[in-house]
Amino acid sequence: MSTKIKFFKEALRNMQTLGTITPSSRFLSRKMLKKIDFTNANVIVELGSGNGAITKYILERLSPNAILICFEINDNFYDQLLKINHPQLIVLKASAEKMIQELRKLNLNKADYIISSLPFTIIPDAVSNEILAKSYKILEKNGTFIQYQYSLSYFKKLKQVFKEEILLEFEPLNIPPAFIYHCKKVD
Repeated sequence: MSTKIKFFKEALRNMQTLGTITPSSRFLSRKMLKKIDFTNANVIVELGSGNGAITKYILERLSPNAILICFEINDNFYDQLLKINHPQLIVLKASAEKMIQELRKLNLNKADYIISSLPFTIIPDAVSNEILAKSYKILEKNGTFIQYQYSLSYFKKLKQVFKEEILLEFEPLNIPPAFIYHCKKVD
């Protein structure tokens, strides 16, 4: 069975937590990652990794000493991520709300980049606020939080957390088309 069909079936079963019916396109994946300085990134965190559509693009670009830590709560997607079997990949079956605790278990305190596919517009406010606050806290100075959404409705919320700098891009070659937020932590 094709990856897209598997994703679609999983999306129909779990629309409340996935927020989409198709995996991220290669165009969206590339645009989300194009501003990452992979030569200087040691720790990259991916939130809501899904079936690994973006994960695979990250792994192709990682420097030899870097690691990618993926957070995924969906059982089927977690199993698919484990099948990637890459030495620089750590897959955690944990909610993004637990990112600080989970990173500490790995003897890590900071991340250079956080790439998020979480459907914040359908996640309860208290949970999304906690995830954003923790993301900001664990980012290194000049680290970047990269998020895509299908509307501009989340811009104000991101601006409350990442006051310094947010670059907005649009990727029409995705189903549905997506807005990409690059949120820089300056302090």
